[in-house]
Amino acid sequence: MDVHFANCAGLDVHKQTVVACRIARQVNGKRVMETRTFGTMTADILLLGEWLGLGNVTHVAMESTGVYWKPIWNLLEGNFTLWLVNPQHIKQVPGRKTDVKDAEWIATLMEHGLLKPSFVPPAPQRALRELTRMRSTIVRQRSEMLNRVQKVLEDANIKLASVASDAMGVSGRAMIEAMIGGESDPKVLADMALGKLRNKHDELERALLGSMNRHHKIILQQLLDLVDGMDKSIATLDKEIEDGCAPFVEAVERLDAITGIGVPTAQTVLSEIGTDMSKFPSDNHICAWAGLAPGNNESAGKRKSGKTRKGNQSLRSALVQAANAAARSKNTYLSALYNRIAARRGKKRAIIAVAHAILKIIYHMLTKGTEYNEMGADYFDKLNPKRTAKRLIKRLEQLGYSVTGSLDAQAVAA
Repeated sequence: MDVHFANCAGLDVHKQTVVACRIARQVNGKRVMETRTFGTMTADILLLGEWLGLGNVTHVAMESTGVYWKPIWNLLEGNFTLWLVNPQHIKQVPGRKTDVKDAEWIATLMEHGLLKPSFVPPAPQRALRELTRMRSTIVRQRSEMLNRVQKVLEDANIKLASVASDAMGVSGRAMIEAMIGGESDPKVLADMALGKLRNKHDELERALLGSMNRHHKIILQQLLDLVDGMDKSIATLDKEIEDGCAPFVEAVERLDAITGIGVPTAQTVLSEIGTDMSKFPSDNHICAWAGLAPGNNESAGKRKSGKTRKGNQSLRSALVQAANAAARSKNTYLSALYNRIAARRGKKRAIIAVAHAILKIIYHMLTKGTEYNEMGADYFDKLNPKRTAKRLIKRLEQLGYSVTGSLDAQAVAA
């Protein structure tokens, strides 16, 4: 096989050790392979970098193993061309497996150009990505705490959520805090309602008549304190993320125009993929990388499960949330796409299809620098008006109606 990288290395990364295999060429062209084990402390990784430098190593490959590759990447970045590779792409033939052999195998594959590097964004974008992922985690935890509040209220037979659309809104929060403080009169509690909720005064009185015990009050107070702390954390992260997105302000504004996407989602998407779409060969490639493309599983001419493959979970989650919002929108292209697919394939597949479409839209907007163009809910009907008309006539006939006359050629062509 051809040699693509004469001086390269492979790293088998673990929590406490890194096994490094260095392949180098001597002056006479002789190939020399050396293996050494290092620790994962900062001093050990710096020593690893020096050892690789002594062998004139230019390219270093390592597996994507949890979070253990990150400190090694951070310390070696800038001194070598680093490749992060998918573990599934470098599996050996079973048997005789050791850490040393793993490192040698990675180095050999690297030497002959048989590896494909994964996308790793530059350091500022990686920092922004950590902030957006942390915000998403806290937002999920906050939702869990709010659900716990509802469970405690139900246990106390307080049916606030049955009357108020947002039991943790301004009115609901005031009522809950009053109950924690010892107020038990349903009429007094119902009088705290604000806005449209005041129109449901009688229903509120019935819903707020329960049996709030001491342990309920203690648990509710703890949950509210946790929610308040999370709100402060989210506000802090929002500020840091806004500062980190300063280079992407224009891109955030353009993505915000897409149906279903808000500023936080746009920030999350850009923190994951950046604005340089040249890193991804095509829109299909980035969709597969995000885990939003159908998988290929064919054997003996038969196509088996086409479920989506694993991908970037943070990006996929953000796009699925955007797809759910887009599906509930009115008179938009994405809602029409959702309804079109949901009728045939089901709601879950339709949501993934809409998320797939959103990512393709983002890819082309960032590639071409264009604005979002809303095509409207009638986009699919206009693709082939004659076929749409025939389908609707057939549907009317199935319902027992008699349709006379012919299609207006000018109307069909419009």
